[in-house]
Amino acid sequence: MSERVAAPLDSNAMKQGAALSAALAVFVGGFLTACGGSGGEPKIAFIRVFGTAPADVYVMNADGSGLRRLTRNPGWDGYPAWSPDGRSIAFDSERNGNLGLYVMSADGSGQRRLTRNPGGDGMPAWSPNGARIAFASWRHRRHIHPDVYVMKADGTGQRRLTRNPANDVLPAWSPDGLRIAFVSKRDGNSEVYVMNADGSGQRRLTRNPADDADPAWSPDGRSIAFYSNREGNFDLYVMRADGSGQRRLTRNPADDSDPAWSPDGRSIAFDSNRDGNSEVYVMNDDGSGQRRLTRSPESDDAFPVWSPGGGK
Repeated sequence: MSERVAAPLDSNAMKQGAALSAALAVFVGGFLTACGGSGGEPKIAFIRVFGTAPADVYVMNADGSGLRRLTRNPGWDGYPAWSPDGRSIAFDSERNGNLGLYVMSADGSGQRRLTRNPGGDGMPAWSPNGARIAFASWRHRRHIHPDVYVMKADGTGQRRLTRNPANDVLPAWSPDGLRIAFVSKRDGNSEVYVMNADGSGQRRLTRNPADDADPAWSPDGRSIAFYSNREGNFDLYVMRADGSGQRRLTRNPADDSDPAWSPDGRSIAFDSNRDGNSEVYVMNDDGSGQRRLTRSPESDDAFPVWSPGGGK
């Protein structure tokens, strides 16, 4: 699993790595579960992969019940991201030949394309006010080195935020919408960075010879969870929003990755292969009370995201 963040990241590697059976995704801890909804029980969206078949987006209740498939496509569908109002889910898909961004209603209906770029676009992240979507794109790097971009929620006004010869991926908005955390290999290995929402003020938060990836802001904006292999295998860590106070949350000989905070900040969903294949788990925000939500030995479940506001 050390290949998860160490291998070069391109749009093809993203799709293949996301199939999980081949080594999950390089750097792509970001096929996150997402939360959304307004009223009722919270829900978690995630991707499910059967063997070498393409991934699809699924949704379930926060306790693991009520499993339902949202996409049915012969190509890759992944990286679900809930809109702040819980009514829509953005995701990336290769259904039209290359990786692009799409959006659908929370029940899977009304799927439509947002970007049309031959270089590939993926890893969507909604701004807290729902007006914009940050994403990674390979359009200016000869299909090899992605940068972070932003656009309006309808796909218009696409704009580049990072300009670096290395890989910049996995954008994550701060709850106040003023900053975007992301992952970059500009200093030789995968590290967590942060920048202002307009792309200015880019600075590094983690400094470790191992790989640190997939930042996830706590709802109060004070903490950022991420995963790292600094102790040999991938575990979940948390730090203050300025990068200080880094501490380990999980201690497992298998790999734990892809953290996603619950809307109330009390729980973190993640995926782990500790039981032989990738499944979705949840724990308290201090790392205690870890328990398994999905049980699907015939498939890999990964990249969970909570519905916003605990509304589903």
